[in-house]
Amino acid sequence: MSPATKRPLLIAVDGFSGAGKTSLALELAAELRAHRSVAVFHLEDVYPGWDGLDAGMDYYRRRVLEPLAQGRSAHWQSWDWVAGRYSAQHATEPADIVIFEGVGAGHRSARNTLDAVLWIQAPESVRRERALARDGETYAPHWDRWAAQEAAWAAGDPVSSAADVLVQSEPTAPPSTVDNDGDGQGPAQLQQVPQPQTAQPQVPLPRLVLRALASLQLPSPGLGLARPDLHVQAHTLDGTPDPLALFAELYGGSPNAVWLDSSDAATAGAGGSPPGRSRFSIMADDGGLLGRYAEHTAGLTRITHGPVTTVVPGPFFRWLDREWGEARVPAPDGMACPFALGWLGFLGYELKRETGGADVAGPGPDAALVFAGRAVILDHAAGRVHLLTLQDSFFDTFSGGVSGHHQNTDGDAADPDEGWLARASAAVATASRTAEAAAARSTPAQTPAFPPGSAPAFAFRDSREAYLAKVLRSQQEIAEGNTYEVCLTTALYAGLPEPLAAEALLDLYAALRRRSPAPFASLLRLGPITLAGTSPERFLRVGADGRLRAEPIKGTRPRGQDPAADAALRRELLASDKDRAENIMIVDLMRNDLSRLAVAGSVTVPRLCVVESYATVHQLVSTIDAQLLPDASRAEAVAAAFPAGSMTGAPKASTMAILDELEAAPRGAYSGAVGYFSLTGAADLSVVIRTLVLSRSANGGVDLSLGVGGAVTAGSDPEAEWEEVRTKARGVLGALGSEVPAG
Repeated sequence: MSPATKRPLLIAVDGFSGAGKTSLALELAAELRAHRSVAVFHLEDVYPGWDGLDAGMDYYRRRVLEPLAQGRSAHWQSWDWVAGRYSAQHATEPADIVIFEGVGAGHRSARNTLDAVLWIQAPESVRRERALARDGETYAPHWDRWAAQEAAWAAGDPVSSAADVLVQSEPTAPPSTVDNDGDGQGPAQLQQVPQPQTAQPQVPLPRLVLRALASLQLPSPGLGLARPDLHVQAHTLDGTPDPLALFAELYGGSPNAVWLDSSDAATAGAGGSPPGRSRFSIMADDGGLLGRYAEHTAGLTRITHGPVTTVVPGPFFRWLDREWGEARVPAPDGMACPFALGWLGFLGYELKRETGGADVAGPGPDAALVFAGRAVILDHAAGRVHLLTLQDSFFDTFSGGVSGHHQNTDGDAADPDEGWLARASAAVATASRTAEAAAARSTPAQTPAFPPGSAPAFAFRDSREAYLAKVLRSQQEIAEGNTYEVCLTTALYAGLPEPLAAEALLDLYAALRRRSPAPFASLLRLGPITLAGTSPERFLRVGADGRLRAEPIKGTRPRGQDPAADAALRRELLASDKDRAENIMIVDLMRNDLSRLAVAGSVTVPRLCVVESYATVHQLVSTIDAQLLPDASRAEAVAAAFPAGSMTGAPKASTMAILDELEAAPRGAYSGAVGYFSLTGAADLSVVIRTLVLSRSANGGVDLSLGVGGAVTAGSDPEAEWEEVRTKARGVLGALGSEVPAG
């Protein structure tokens, strides 16, 4: 046969015996044959006996894989298990796609030749049962002998760690779920509310694997999958539900859930945030047929969709550009909210390694997001609730159209969104009645999350003396011309001896939003950490039309004890040359950041050094607008401004290096960004400040951390900088019932 005109796409399906490799490989081949020609090769045909795993892997690589990789026919002999020798001659012809199935298909010497490696994971007890049921008495005497070879090989060549796609062949807890205390009930920092056992999505596993492979952007000839046709539908209800009750009902048991909460909506515009900034709140998780969870750490992004996890190497912002940057799904008619499903979550400060900063390891994921295939949007201005659902042509035949017996995650038949819509509608109605009752008894804003005497005791990472010394060192860097402004930060830490139940976590967040309502408040449970914050600061908004807006905050005063004192503090902030200088330096920095990908002449500053007043502080805020170039990458525009200049200082790159040395500790989620990346191409991200971070402690309890800081300039008074840090901590700690330590 003449050589193939194109090199085949080469996929290995690997895993220990009995994991389900053969079934998946054959089902995957059947799916792919709708698009391409496919050949399947089984490694068990060439293992030379029960002690021949290593020799079989080498034979497969030399005689089968390498010829096919060159577009040539592979000529090989099968092993005669009775005679104990190689015998019959065979040929495997090159096809568009070749799938190699068997233990060792993705071994180290083969991986440089392969385009993708799948690893199937299953418990040993399940694997043994499967293998013996398939091969019966033939295999039984040799199971331990063969399993020992597999274990020895995997110890020196951990394919599972190097695989592009990981498949759990048996139902397990999501990889992002970390058990607190061995009871199997949820993520690291809280105990899950027990949820009803429901059916898993009945999307065939090969379809999930195909979607995973397509996200790897494999070389030609590829998988032949057209870009999915996505369509968002909105179901609108009238009502003003109690958001806490609604979130608890719909997402209280979700291991990965996001609530972007405009908790100041009722008071926006009265000297605080502009009303439009606080109009919408968004709730979503990674549930449903299309929900996914993504974590990025140090150059690897892992995307989990049911039992399948895709591992994508490379920078986070490159991955984000592929996943979101080219999205152009129209928003539903009549809906003013820019978010029409997509990704929601946080980007941690240590992603600065991709934007001009040093490579510093963070304390957790560098980024964590959920892809919401359905979501709840509260329109506070209109008094309406939008329930959004996503239709994806790739999964259409498995959502009730062909498989009429389909069961979705809520256990409902036919359309997978029907059950969720009914449940969400009922929850909105119930939460609307709860809102009326709550309004009648309105909990005082100052009621703390913890009873007196039980609140966590916080301590500063830096003592007062150490922080003052770092302020002086920052001023020395300024005097030497290395920077103009240093946004120096520290953190407060505390611990709880026991994990928080989901209800207790919501009570904690409720106290935060009562004490310090803000336009960018948020509650995120994502993988190993939870964020509970009341941020007033927008980092960057990207409109579906490409309009950019940043609104940095620089300059803070506490609220006064009475109206006269409060007004005096407001006037003091507005008249402060130092605070105005801090703010203008950051405005100049962010004008430069936005101008990199903006239409020439489009960068403007419609608001400069305006005071916005919140429950616990007055803030000096400016606004920078720009128009993104028509062909520019939206993800690159976010990266160009990240991290927020208000959290670094200026110039950004050199100042981040100074901060690495001064702070000597990673910031993690603090100073990063929280928000959404909509399928419409819109994004809205806030700065992670006034945010409590909860994570699992070594003793099984909960570690709490709160990042705080301020901008140091040549004219800074070190004592005043320390007091500003304490002022910024007071809102969050006061909501818990905790005291701000003197230092």
